[in-house]
Amino acid sequence: MPTPLDVPSDVLIDRLSRFLKENVGEVAPPTWALTAKTGSQRERPPANPDWWYVRCASLLRKLYIHGPVGIARLRVEYGGRLRRGTHIEHARASGGSAIREPLQQLQKAGFIAVEAKEGRKLTAEGISLLNRVASEILKDAKKAEGQQ
Repeated sequence: MPTPLDVPSDVLIDRLSRFLKENVGEVAPPTWALTAKTGSQRERPPANPDWWYVRCASLLRKLYIHGPVGIARLRVEYGGRLRRGTHIEHARASGGSAIREPLQQLQKAGFIAVEAKEGRKLTAEGISLLNRVASEILKDAKKAEGQQ
């Protein structure tokens, strides 16, 4: 059975974000998501209007790959460098709400569970969703390869 490790990450995240947007009612951007920056190191809000679903899909993939992960570690992964003009740049963690709230929505949807003192991890339903999307991507790739 194909896993998310067998497919390109950008294709997986794109397909998974479309699935979350169309089929999962619990995952929806809050009102502040259109105008908020994702961290203190950013100058502007995300340009993609569907960035919330992309973030949710990306979080699912990261949880699949890295296992139980806490919010603090995810903030560092989604962080970046703060530009300070002529001063030396420093690393900044991403904003917590742009990670915590998508995780809470995915938890309500049943894809994520909280593991005591370890962080959040995927449930069996979340793992099967990622595996199903990965297998669909590989089937589509084989069909496209066969038509050429």
